Amino acid sequence: MKINTIDAVLCAKMFLAGARNLEAKKEWINELNVFPVPDGDTGTNMTLTIMSAAKEVSALEPLTMESLAKAVSSGSLRGARGNSGVILSQLLRGFTKVIRTEQEITTAVLVAALQKAVETAYKAVMKPKEGTILTVARGGAEKAAELLEENPDIGLEELMETVIQRSEEVLNQTPELLPVLKEAGVVDSGGQGLLQVLKGAFDAFCGRETGYGEETVRAAESVPEADSQMEAGQEPREIRYGYCTEFIILLEKEYTEETKLAFKGYLESIGDSIVVVSDDGIVKVHVHTNDPGLAIQRALTYGSLTSMKIDNMREEHREKLFKEAEKKEAERLEAEKKKKEQEAELLKQRKPVGFISVSVGEGIADIFHDLGVDYLIEGGQTMNPSTEDMLNAIEKVNAETIFILPNNKNIILAANQARDLTEEKKILVIPTKTVPQGITAVINYVPEKSPEENAKAMEEEIAHVKTGQLTYAVRDTHLDDKTIQAGDIMGIGDHSILAVGKEIDAVAMDTLSALVDEESELISIYYGEDMREEEAEALCAKVTEQYPDCDVELNYGGQPIYYYMLSVE
Repeated sequence: MKINTIDAVLCAKMFLAGARNLEAKKEWINELNVFPVPDGDTGTNMTLTIMSAAKEVSALEPLTMESLAKAVSSGSLRGARGNSGVILSQLLRGFTKVIRTEQEITTAVLVAALQKAVETAYKAVMKPKEGTILTVARGGAEKAAELLEENPDIGLEELMETVIQRSEEVLNQTPELLPVLKEAGVVDSGGQGLLQVLKGAFDAFCGRETGYGEETVRAAESVPEADSQMEAGQEPREIRYGYCTEFIILLEKEYTEETKLAFKGYLESIGDSIVVVSDDGIVKVHVHTNDPGLAIQRALTYGSLTSMKIDNMREEHREKLFKEAEKKEAERLEAEKKKKEQEAELLKQRKPVGFISVSVGEGIADIFHDLGVDYLIEGGQTMNPSTEDMLNAIEKVNAETIFILPNNKNIILAANQARDLTEEKKILVIPTKTVPQGITAVINYVPEKSPEENAKAMEEEIAHVKTGQLTYAVRDTHLDDKTIQAGDIMGIGDHSILAVGKEIDAVAMDTLSALVDEESELISIYYGEDMREEEAEALCAKVTEQYPDCDVELNYGGQPIYYYMLSVE
């Protein structure tokens, strides 16, 4: 049967199916990242972004087009991670602006929504780059408008199928628009992620998708929740036999080894957790069963009984769960009370300026704390924090003005989005792209200057910081005129791969050679969790000898994946 309109129920089903398809393909999308580093994250970021919205959509009741649009927009905005995730959230935000006032989606409404999605996403990016997810989205929207203009009576299925075909064609052209994609031999990973969302949604429209419901919502959790069925009023495991039955038999008849085995065999047929121990005319019995009388009756055939004890395990278990629930609730209320008291105290102590920094690694965290940063968001290249993470941090920092240091180019958009969603505090995002830039920004803060003057000064100072990060390649590729094999050590600069080799120290020295110039004064080395202190000290000695005119600092960073972070100022 031909479907001419999409109601809220079908639209929700299509959205969840798109999210599910993206989640299923996320690792493949991760592998499309240009740099062959072990933390490729586009697929992960886009999945976590859309799953944040999927979780809200799945909980909707009642389900209307307005409530659906709000859930998709709010969930994706707050859950957005990384540049690709933020752009996806903006595409969804623009799309829902159009559909939220509609009862049903027609071809005309769908075309308008696709165009609004592209318009909103382009506006959100300060310097839109072609050959990315934006280009793929625009190509599909333009094709949709063209189809509707040529045939106002075009059906939804034909329109969507052709739009997806066009989006895929544009995706395959992205290497021609971005030379770095062509050199790496991949298409744009963000565009591929968007295409998978569209394909999943179209499958649902055509009735082809399955498993988009509860399983999709479970995938929305970036960190699995504890298996706490108790809170749902259920037992964590089924109690098969409800009565713990114990007694002692005072033997009055012959009790041989064969008798013992026969008795144990009978008990196994009516229960479990069986213990039968005989000694000097008595037999100690323990069994879990649903009918204690059966065990007792058989035991009476061997003698008289004493020390009988029968406990209802299900009742005991429920009582235990109830007490644990009461305890948890009391702890929750006490924590809530303390939180309110702390918040009240904080309001009295509100300060003019605070700092939030993204950090990864124990050593880096210590450095930021020592520099006076108020709140650290755990994350970075291996797991980009979400807009929601930023908003939670903003809420916890008790200051009129808050500086945010993303310390990663893939986190800046999420920080900006959190800034735009904050009303009661002034948020200034300093576009730090690396941890060393973030450290430099904090060091150059001057309390006597206004927030705007400080922001300007910090941005000027971080422009002088050059960074190199050492990690290993996860696949063979050719990039920045360098042939890279899986397992090679790479020195990755702010804009390109600076050095490739087999030995960590050699690549570190080659990376510094590309960073240091005649104006360089300070070299900072931050060693990661995989490097021993003596190894880092040996590298520091080599650097000091190689660059006698520069001050060389060695710090423990503790960052994962990256052996060293090197900065030159």
